[in-house]
Amino acid sequence: MADISSSAGDQRHATAPDAKTQITRPMVFRGGGFAPKSHPLVTAVAILALLAFWQAATIIWSISPTFLPSPERVGRSLWRMIETGELWRHLSASLYRIGWGWFLGTLFGVAIGVMIGLFTVARAVGAPLVAALYPVPKIALLPLFILWLGIGEGSKVATIGLSVFFPTVIATYAGVDAVPRNLIRMAQSFNVPLWRIVWSLLLPGALAGMLAGFRISIAAALLVLVAAEMIGAQFGLGAFLILTGNMLQTDKLMAGVVVLSAMGLTASWLVTLIERRVLHWR
Repeated sequence: MADISSSAGDQRHATAPDAKTQITRPMVFRGGGFAPKSHPLVTAVAILALLAFWQAATIIWSISPTFLPSPERVGRSLWRMIETGELWRHLSASLYRIGWGWFLGTLFGVAIGVMIGLFTVARAVGAPLVAALYPVPKIALLPLFILWLGIGEGSKVATIGLSVFFPTVIATYAGVDAVPRNLIRMAQSFNVPLWRIVWSLLLPGALAGMLAGFRISIAAALLVLVAAEMIGAQFGLGAFLILTGNMLQTDKLMAGVVVLSAMGLTASWLVTLIERRVLHWR
């Protein structure tokens, strides 16, 4: 019996885990925090796969170029437009309109959004007006702007600016509301001036929400730009799209769509660069 118990004790001793080994074993870090990472190779492969499928579909199913031009045909049309200068004539007009419209809409939108976020009276007046006017299609106001400002650039810039103004206001005052009020009370208790609180505390704290609003406002500006140019413009990407569509030049039409997509992608990339620079602390 003694031999049996001693052998069982030896077996238990042999299979017992070593405490020192458990302590010195490296731990796997699992707290990634869902941090976003860029995968340019995956993006490029996905785009190339989509283009290859598009090209193969037009060949295999013998789709007429009038209904769906191949990527190769669209690329040739785009290159011809670059060579002849036709693309720049339309693109420059659109960049002028969307640049001024986005700048003015963002400038006034940030100012009004900060006021709504700071002052009770401004919130009582501004928040209901923004909620009431934001759902109105801005392109429906273009005829009214034409009556007020004429058929020139002013009416188109005003329409684009109005489409940018409302999402910027909402994103700005929502970002201001997200700033912890304890920080504002602490700054006020040290008698910090209001302009310094806004510049050094509220705007940096609301910047993440404001940049998200910029992404939305850029998309809204592109949509309204195309619609405004389709209605009353001789040059511009919207006018180019409606002209080529009416003439069934679908390869040129798709080339214009590619240019619009490139504009949206470039704007999103610029906002991402700004986010990485000013929000690196996240």
